[in-house]
Parts: sequence; structure tokens; C-alpha cells
Amino acid sequence: MSPTPRILSLTLAALLAAQVSAAPQQAASAPVSPPAAAASAPAESPAADMLPPGINSPTTPPEIAATSYILRDLHSSQTLASQNADAPIEPAALTKLMTAYVVFKALDAGTLKADQMLNVPQSAWHAAGSRMFLNPQTPVSVDNLIKGMVVQSANDAALTLAEAVGQGSSAEFVKQMNAEAQRLGMSKTRFLNPTGLHEDGHVSTAADLMKLAEALIRDFPQYYPVYALKSFQYNGIEQPNRNLLLFRDSSVDGLQTGFSEAAGYHLAASSQRNGRRIVSIVIGADTTEARAAQSSKLLNWALQAFDTPKLYPAGEAVSQVKVYKGSSKAVDIGFLSDAYMTLPRDAAEGLKPILETLQPVLAPVKKGQPLGVLKMMQNGKVIAEKEVVALHDVAEANWFGRTWDSIVLWFRNLFGSGEK
Repeated sequence: MSPTPRILSLTLAALLAAQVSAAPQQAASAPVSPPAAAASAPAESPAADMLPPGINSPTTPPEIAATSYILRDLHSSQTLASQNADAPIEPAALTKLMTAYVVFKALDAGTLKADQMLNVPQSAWHAAGSRMFLNPQTPVSVDNLIKGMVVQSANDAALTLAEAVGQGSSAEFVKQMNAEAQRLGMSKTRFLNPTGLHEDGHVSTAADLMKLAEALIRDFPQYYPVYALKSFQYNGIEQPNRNLLLFRDSSVDGLQTGFSEAAGYHLAASSQRNGRRIVSIVIGADTTEARAAQSSKLLNWALQAFDTPKLYPAGEAVSQVKVYKGSSKAVDIGFLSDAYMTLPRDAAEGLKPILETLQPVLAPVKKGQPLGVLKMMQNGKVIAEKEVVALHDVAEANWFGRTWDSIVLWFRNLFGSGEK
């Protein structure tokens, strides 16, 4: 029997009040257990001090002059806007986000050291495109190579790192890049080199590159500050970071630029402000100035038009779901980490929260197993949603319990559950 959704309404006041609730709540026997702080709030009109502060901004994305783009709030893991985000594109130097990801993974594993000195291979010395001007006669530290690759988008640095991590083989390193892409769910991406220089079949999408940017920031926060460096000097030559937003917006601290004749100018930009991190991927702008301006437009719109309150703390029961054939008759559902949701600042009173849970649920149930979705509705349209999961395991019942629930489910299927 396949599970079907059961829909439960929550009050908006309960959800918005959750962000100011200090005490964790106990799981209730009722279908929905809102935080206690919501008890004094009106059910239909949230108190003024619960509404997100700031100007009332339109929630229609700005017009963006680019081939494709995607904009995401990493705090809530919600995509706020996109255009042609799944269309295949030439990633150009945004490829180096994956090159860096694989290098950072090697640093974490201890197979590469930041102070390790590497010899410059001939392939790197002869690399086309952006360079940090390595000398094949002069070994260079991994730390300096990372800075050159990130800040100066240096292809000679990327190739030197790739051959070191790939045990002398750039091709082996590319295999690692594609393995990581597959693991991260970048299903429309194929890397053929670690630099992003043009090769037929070297392809990605804005959406896939967003998955990569999010993983890089999440998995390697200790290395991420290199993306905020405004310049880097090596071999007596200082080069500025090509990300113009680093010089114009103090909240911007990354990420990477890219360019190719065929694809145009790209920018992966990241902004951290007021406890939120917003990332944009802009593909195919006309100029370096245009990619910066379009990225800035997206980042500022996201920060002004939306807020990201905490709805529930980690581990708090939002509701319960009945479990059949289990050692327990119900399982608490909620979120394993603090639940944030990005919502329009100017539309709080028009939002209607709906909790959809799956029915019936059969044991065994594993902690973290998806059991429903919390949706924010406005005028009948879903504007945000977040998966709810089991907060604990439920083992199978004994033979008698399983048999009895099998009979109950048979009658339920035959005559209907009676639930609306």
C-alpha cells in the first residue's frame, strides 16, 4: 500500500512565533504541536513584533541580463529565483570551484599539506589563459598555489595542484572531479579538465554549479576565507581578484569568476549579511562589469525582499504520525537541524502553512526518514516548503502486533480511513 498525504493546517502565528520561542516543546498527542510562545498570538493576524523587519519589497525577481542564473538562500536551502538554470553551459573557470573542492578534500585527508612544496610540471608551465607565472625551476607551496588558483584564476596553479593530487596524472584528477560531481548530484555536469579551458563536452549548468558552491561553503569552511582575498602577489607580480563585488560590497566574500569566448562572463557570488548567506550563479553576461552588476542586483533583492526566520529548533516535534506494525503507535516528526524558511517580507499575513504527512507509515521507521512536507501557501500557490522527518527510530512490533495491524490496514484499505 503506497502512502498518501494527509494535510493538516497550522496557524501562521504559531510558525512565526517559533523563531522567538526559547524553550523546547514536548511532543503533543494532537496532530500539530505549535511552540508555546504562539499561544497568545492571534490565529489569523500575527503580532507586529513577530513580522520580519525591513522594507516591503516586491517578490518578483529583477530582470537579469544573462544567459542563465540561479539564486539561493543557503540558510534555508531554498532557491529564490532562477532562469534557464538547467540549461547546459560552458562553465569556464567556474570549473575551478570543483578543482578547489577536490584539493580541499585532499588537505582534509592529509594526502596534501598546505606547506608542501610542489614542482611545476611542464603542462602547467605551458598552460594557456590566466596564470600566476610559475617557474618550472622553482618549487611552490600548496598554499600559494591555492591562492593563485582562486584569486588570480591561475591555470598553471590549477594544473600543478591537479597533477599532485592525481599522483602525477591530470586525467586521474579529472576522474576525482567527476566522481565528486556525481556524489553531489550534479547530474548534468561533465568535467574534462581542471582549469575550465574549452573542450567539447566540458559542460555544466547553473543549478549544478550552485550545488557545488553550496557544498564547498558547507564542507570546507576552514578554507573558504581564501575566496575573500582581494589580491595576491607571487613572483613579484600582484594581481587583483576578478570578482569586482569584493571591492564594492563588504558583505560579499566570494566566490569565483569565469569567461569564455563562447559562453561569456560568469560569476559565482556569495554574500553574508544579517546571519544569512545568499549565493548567486550568473552565467553568460556581456562584460565583467555586467556580471558584477547583475549578481549584485540578485543578491540585494534576496536580502531586501525576503527574510529567513527560524521556525522550529532541531529535534522539536512539529506533529506525530501514526505508525502501523511498529513497537510504538506513533512517531514524532520535525527537523533534525534548526528549521529555517525563507519567506517574503511583505506577505506574512497572506501566508497559510500546511503540513502534509504520509499515511499509512509502516515500521520499521528510521530517524531522519522523510514523512511529510511543511508548505507555505499564498493564494493557493506553494511559495516555500521544507521536508519533515522522523525524529527517532521505530522498530517493528512482535508477530501479534504486526498481524493485528495488517488486519487493521486491510479494513482501512477496504472501507477508507475516515480521515479528511
